[in-house]
Order: sequence, then C-alpha cells, then structure tokens
Amino acid sequence: MADSKPQFVRLTGHRALTQRLVLATLSGKPVHISKIRSSSPTNPGLAPHEVSFLRLLEAVTNGSVIDVSYSGTTLAYQPGLITGTVPGAGTSLSNDLIEHTIPANNTRGITYFLLPLALLAPFSKAHMNVRFSGPGVITSATNAPGDLSIDTFRTAILPLYGLFGIPPARIELRVLSRSCPGPGGKGGGGVVELRFASQVRLPKTLHLNRKPGRIRRIRGVAYCTGVSASHNNRMITSARGVLNQLVSDVHVAAQYDPAPLVQEKGSTMKKKIGIGFGLSLVAESSAEGVIYAADVVAPPEGGVVPEDIGTRCAYQLLEIIAQGGCVSSAAAPTVMTLMAMGSEDVGRVRLGREVLGREETIGLARDLKAFGAANWGIRDADKDEDESTGELIVSVKGTGVGNVGRKVA
Repeated sequence: MADSKPQFVRLTGHRALTQRLVLATLSGKPVHISKIRSSSPTNPGLAPHEVSFLRLLEAVTNGSVIDVSYSGTTLAYQPGLITGTVPGAGTSLSNDLIEHTIPANNTRGITYFLLPLALLAPFSKAHMNVRFSGPGVITSATNAPGDLSIDTFRTAILPLYGLFGIPPARIELRVLSRSCPGPGGKGGGGVVELRFASQVRLPKTLHLNRKPGRIRRIRGVAYCTGVSASHNNRMITSARGVLNQLVSDVHVAAQYDPAPLVQEKGSTMKKKIGIGFGLSLVAESSAEGVIYAADVVAPPEGGVVPEDIGTRCAYQLLEIIAQGGCVSSAAAPTVMTLMAMGSEDVGRVRLGREVLGREETIGLARDLKAFGAANWGIRDADKDEDESTGELIVSVKGTGVGNVGRKVA
C-alpha cells in the first residue's frame, strides 16, 4: 500500500519565514521548519509578528493545517486553497472584509504582512480584502530589514504587478490611520485596508532586460504623526537640497496625522502611541516599469532632527539608483517570485550585482529550488552592449502552477 503521508519540504531557521510560507501556499507543498530561534536563551521560537502572520494565513486560506510545537521552535504547515474573502477556517468577515488584529507587542511594519499577502492575492479564488487594525499596526518603515513604509509599498511595489498582467487599477490601498513605531519600537495603532481585486489564472512572462534608462522625476511623501507639522517641510527642504542638483522634477507631498489613541491594557484610559516622522522617496526612470525607492524613519527613542532624515533618505535613494538594474533590492523578492510562479516560459530581468548578491535574493533562489522551481540562469548584461555597467541578466523559468482556485471554479 502506498504511503499517503505528505512529503514535507524541510527547512531550518526563522530567516524569511513569510517567504517560505508563501512559496508553500503557492506551490501547494507542505513545509516543515525547525530550529526557529532554538539557540535564543530569552525568546526562543516564533516571534509575535510571525504568530500574527500565521493567523492571517489561516484566515485567507481554507483547509490549511498549522502545527506549532510547544516551545514554538518547530512549525509544520500544510497549505490549503487561497480563498480570499470567502469564509474559511478562522475567518471573520465584516462588510466583505477580513478583519485582522495585530497585537501591541508587534515590532514589524505593516508591509511585513502586506508584501506576502499581495503575492498570494492574484492567485486567490475571490477578492482579497483585508483590514489591519489593532495596537500593533505600524504604517511607517522600521529598523527591521525589508520593512517598507506604506507609501513606498503603494508607489514602488504595487505598480510592478502591472508588468505581469495584474491590473494595478483594481488594487486599492487605504491608509485610514497612520502610525510610527511606539516606545521600544513596539506597536503603533494605525489602520490599513487592502482591497485586491486583480485575480489572474497565470502571471504573464516578464521581459525586463533592457537598459534601466535615466531618472526623469522623483516623488515622495513626508509624514508625521503626533508631532509638529513643520517637521514635514524641514524634511522636504533638506531632501530637495540634495536631489534638485541632479533632477529638476522633484515633488514631495506632506502628510500630517494626529497620533492614534490606543486603550491601555486593564484600564479605561487611552494613550497616544505611534508618534514620529519619516520620509519615503520614489524615483521613476524613463524606461517603463523601472522604479527605485528609499525609506527613512526617525527612531522611536528620538534624538534625530527632521533635516537629518531628509538628507539621509535622499542619499539612500541615490545609492539605490547607483546599484543599477531595472529592479531595486526592495522589489526584487516580489518580482522574482511572480516570475517563478508564471507560465512555463523563460522570463528575463536585469539586476545590479549588489541586488543579486544580497543574502535575501540568494536565499529566495534557494527556497524556490526547494519548492520545485528551476535554477536561475545568470549572464553578463554587458555582453551585447558597448559600455560596461556591471549589471546581470537573470533568466527565470516559470513553474506554471497558476491559480488553482480559478482552475477549480
């Protein structure tokens, strides 16, 4: 008699946990992850934001089985069907929205949840409508690697879905309440709503191997919550002082919000948290689909003036542009994952050496291979060109998995 037990993909460590869970869900392969912070003497096992993401994953899928060990250092996940707002296990629907509450001890920005959720949404059976609320929602960037602000996610990540035949016009992101990291970097109290109505059978094959072109304009958002609105003007002025020497078309919007009120635990009193300020900058190239972005936020402990934030963000944007390629390091995981999940054809993308050489990009390639995707092909982009740029052409073959929910329907 044949063994009916599922064959788990076995991985170790807490690195890129959301990435691995997304790949398991898209490929339909169960995953077993062990040694999750097993060597930590004080906080072993899953962190609060990781537990919160598991609950979100359970809400947007139907039939998923999640098994966590008593110590939290081992996780077994058998993926189900991505259903979106269709009621499933653990789903509470209100006005066609999945309500997801993030706890106060969360230290990651809201894009920690939005980036993987947006990767699952095109393959959902129904629309993916989720509202994030609670004392732990942080809409600004954080000091954690890979955390973007909500503005950078909206202006630099979501437009890239259009390159895969997923219309960005049917993707709506609402920021109902802004927040920055609270005391100790924990909590924020913001409210964010994502409505993703662009479901497809298969993403289109991407060919983004042309020259990245020249920067034609720079846009951005300066935001502050619970501090003087003049902080926005000071950040904008210092950033323009750097960028206007290189690009004449620079426009940065100012966004001021009062600090959100969050009820104290065990009390009827409410307190203000999520106070802070930051800046998001996005550079658009003359080549279609080429976007670079930078994010800087003031640390929760303070001690940084707005002028430093503006200058630092401007120079960070210039450094990211100097890395070259058609995709920045912040957008590379999204682009490479969608390429791997597309039709069984070879897509090509042009990346800078620093972007491809990052630990996160190499880790993504290894994880994709573990879940059955093909190896990447890499060649020098200067081979067919006169000038030397040091950039690389990465070829990715799609797995052709596609939207199982739409296939069943």
